Amino acid sequence: MDFSENRNESSSNPYGLLLHSLSLIPISHYVIGFLVVFFVFLYNFLEFHFFENLRTGLRGFPVVFTYNSSSDIYNAVVSKCRVLNGRYLPTPWISSPHFQTCFLNFFGRPPVFSYRRELFHASDGGTIALDWLSSSDVSGAFHMNNVISKDDTTPIMVVIPGLTSDSASAYIKHLAFNTAKSGWNVVVTNHRGLGGVSITSDCFYNAGWTEDTRVIINHLHDEYPKAPLFLVGTSIGANILVKYLGEDGDDIPIAAAVAVCSPWDLLIGDRFICRRLVQKLYDRALTIGLQGYAQLHEPRYTRLANWEGIKKSRSIRDFDHHATCLVGKFETVDTYYRHCSSTNYVGNVSVPLLCISALDDPVCTREAIPWDECRANKNIVLATVKHGGHLAFFEGITAAGLWWVRAVDEFCRVMHSSQYMHVKKKNPIAQSKLSSIDQGPFVNVAADGMVAAMGHEQMRDDKVEELSESQKNHHGKAEILPDVEQHEQLTQPKPDSMADTAQTSSQATSNQDAKTLDVLAPVKRCLDLLSQQNRCSVWLLAYIAIVTSWPLLGSAFNIVFRKKLRNVSPSALLRR
Repeated sequence: MDFSENRNESSSNPYGLLLHSLSLIPISHYVIGFLVVFFVFLYNFLEFHFFENLRTGLRGFPVVFTYNSSSDIYNAVVSKCRVLNGRYLPTPWISSPHFQTCFLNFFGRPPVFSYRRELFHASDGGTIALDWLSSSDVSGAFHMNNVISKDDTTPIMVVIPGLTSDSASAYIKHLAFNTAKSGWNVVVTNHRGLGGVSITSDCFYNAGWTEDTRVIINHLHDEYPKAPLFLVGTSIGANILVKYLGEDGDDIPIAAAVAVCSPWDLLIGDRFICRRLVQKLYDRALTIGLQGYAQLHEPRYTRLANWEGIKKSRSIRDFDHHATCLVGKFETVDTYYRHCSSTNYVGNVSVPLLCISALDDPVCTREAIPWDECRANKNIVLATVKHGGHLAFFEGITAAGLWWVRAVDEFCRVMHSSQYMHVKKKNPIAQSKLSSIDQGPFVNVAADGMVAAMGHEQMRDDKVEELSESQKNHHGKAEILPDVEQHEQLTQPKPDSMADTAQTSSQATSNQDAKTLDVLAPVKRCLDLLSQQNRCSVWLLAYIAIVTSWPLLGSAFNIVFRKKLRNVSPSALLRR
């Protein structure tokens, strides 16, 4: 009887029955279940791909290429690179883009060596640190003089670091050491204010600042004209690289270039880095790095930007609002991002360019990659890998090396041994291509009023003479500028020199009278240039101007001279 009552009571209270059943499960089973759920959550949250590696048989993931079907860069260079055409297998125990990226920044295992520093002073007063590394610096051999000769033909790899990175960063050291060990010279162009160098002007670098890269490349080309220059950019440095290549086109002394983990579109990147919790962690970490950079140069930022806003910044966008936009004179943060995004310049790249990106990059999203633009440009080959993180790509059981470093080194070497290295081409002076009907002589009005015909050759000679005269005048002004203050003191009027002053004024009056004779000279030159640029005779232009403006001028003359015309009309004369 009691058993039936308990059974009825339990059936009427299912939650009590459930709690009673759960209490019978050992606590150790709960711990195991919690660990399993936490592991699954962490595996997906941190985007681990260890089991995916196992499904491939630990053979790694292939590199996917995006290129133009008629691209000689892919067919003759990239297709011969064994590293790029192989497979990339991430280090198994850090099979996560977040683990790889964090491991690179906190450990990295960089090789140990010392750079040779060169300080470059820009025209605006800024100072840029150039850190050199040659094969003799890493071979262990002792050399009395490691200075590169002007006639040296050894290729030089120029490296542009990422945001708040410099030559001491782990991935930069991996790249520099690996390249120098194989016989090339490497120079790392540190951003302004980084590398232990102070800011010496009011000019700071930003994500689209290409002027420093331009002057450094020109400086290296002038110093070592026989050495091919290969340009490598990483992260923000890759964005600067692509923008620089697109801005200068063919007129650039770069043999080839490589962009690694470029953000491409800064506006899309800004939206992406604020999307998820894990991306917000990266956003906060990068902001702390920017605040540390600003702390090094607090006096200038206090004067040029909003220092209180910089200290309170919680994201990269906040820092750009309070610092970058004010220093760089950008109206808004979105304006700065749009202006400095390299994706707008991809179509103008004329230098062989290899772009390497990881599809799971936690900082630079795949959504910003300009797939179609890269496919349309014959000079660009885009290589994407499914995994790799941001500038990490660790490989091997011990994670001792970076896959992209080997890929960059091999690509540059194959390019150097090929016939497709880019050679600087100067843009010729644009000359008008005239048709046969417009190749006749143009009108030239001489100073004495005579009209003569003038051909193209004579006009070209006159332009050269005018250019040389203007250059002479310019140099003359430059030479007398230091004496301006002394000249002003000598021309001040004095009581005992009134006669000289009067004589000088009379000479000036006569000079002015003589100069009035040459007033028409600039007008005549303008008419000659106008006739040539418009590819038709100046008389035809004058005829068209008179015909088109005659109705308006006729009406004006009729209103102004109506009364006078009435007085001289035949009817008025008869009345008199």
